[in-house]
Amino acid sequence: MLTTNRNNKSQARQSITNKERYLEYLDRLTELSIAMFEWKNVPKEIDIRFLEVVLFTSGKALFFQDKDLGNEYLVTRMHLRGMLDIYGIPIQRTAYANNGYTNELSNKNSVIIYNNLLKTPAEINVQRFAKDLANIDSILYTNINAQRTPVLIEADEKQRLTMLNLYKKYEGNEPFIFGNKQMDVGSGIKVLKTDAPFLADQLYSLKVQIWNEALTYLGISNLNITKKERLITDEVTRNQGGTIASRYSRLESRRTACEKINEMFGLDIWVDYREDYQSTEVVATDTIDGEGEEEIE
Repeated sequence: MLTTNRNNKSQARQSITNKERYLEYLDRLTELSIAMFEWKNVPKEIDIRFLEVVLFTSGKALFFQDKDLGNEYLVTRMHLRGMLDIYGIPIQRTAYANNGYTNELSNKNSVIIYNNLLKTPAEINVQRFAKDLANIDSILYTNINAQRTPVLIEADEKQRLTMLNLYKKYEGNEPFIFGNKQMDVGSGIKVLKTDAPFLADQLYSLKVQIWNEALTYLGISNLNITKKERLITDEVTRNQGGTIASRYSRLESRRTACEKINEMFGLDIWVDYREDYQSTEVVATDTIDGEGEEEIE
C-alpha cells in the first residue's frame, strides 16, 4: 500500500511538471503570435492586444461603431447567425463581451476580421506545437537524469528504507558512502547498471527543429537548417521562403478587413507584419572559378 501511494505521488508530480512545460511553451508561442502584427491608424479606443487575442483564440472578431457609447469604435467576439451572402459570409452578427455586452449587427454596419483565409484560429496548431515541445522536454530530462543515476538496486523488502537512504546519498554525489555489517551487502543487495544511451543532443536538435517549425507556421523568421558549415546567402534566402509564405494568409485576411472597414467608416486603418529580422554578417569567399560567393556567418 505504501509503495502504491508513493508511486501515485510520483506520477502526480510528473504530471504537474509536464503540464507546466506545456503551458510555458503555449504562453511563449501565444505571445509571439499576437505580437507579430503592427496595426496603424487604429482608433484609440480599440485594444489591439485584445483584437489579436480574439483572432488567435476564435479565428474571427467583429469591428463596428456603437452609437449608444458615443460613437466609439469597438472590436469584440462574435456569434454568427442568420442567412449567408453569396460568398458564405453571415449577414447577421451578434457582438458580445465577457461583461455581458451584446449588440445585434449586420453586414451593413460591421466588418468581420478573420485570422486567416481558412477563417480558423491559430491556437489549435500552437497547442499542438506546445504539446510536442513539452513531450520532448520530458524525454530529454529523463535521458539526462539516466546518465546521472544509471543503476537499478535490487534488495529485500526489509532493506527498502536503508536502500532509500543510501540512494539519497548517491544522488547527492557524496564521494563516500559508509555502511555497517547489518547491511549484508554481499548477499542481500544487487546493483544493475542500465547503461542508458546518451540521446540528449539528438533530442535537443529535434526540439529546435519543432520550435523553428512553429515559428515558420507563425511567419516568424528563423534559420530552420541544422548543417554545421556556414550558410551561403542563397541558402538562407530559400529557407525563409516558407516563413514568408506563412505570412500571406494571416496578413491578407487582416488587410482585406482593413479595406472594408475604411470603406464603411471612412477610416485609414492598415496592418503590416512587424520586422523581425536581424542584420547578418556577409563575407565574400573565393570559389574554384574565381568568382566570389557570399556566406552568412
